[in-house]
Amino acid sequence: MAPANPLPIEQVDTSLSDTEPVSQQELNAWRRGFTPQAEIWNGRLAMLGLSVGLGVLLLVRLAGG
Repeated sequence: MAPANPLPIEQVDTSLSDTEPVSQQELNAWRRGFTPQAEIWNGRLAMLGLSVGLGVLLLVRLAGG
């Protein structure tokens, strides 16, 4: 379903396209606060926790828990 009232192209906000590229080392930096680096580490640690939790659940089920 298409949006009811799409914006004309000249009114679309393009402020994000003017950002500078970030190096790989900068993205992996350990920065606290609401930063892109913190969001990347948050996602990595969340996936690690999910994987460990599912692994433990699988081991308990296979062991006959």
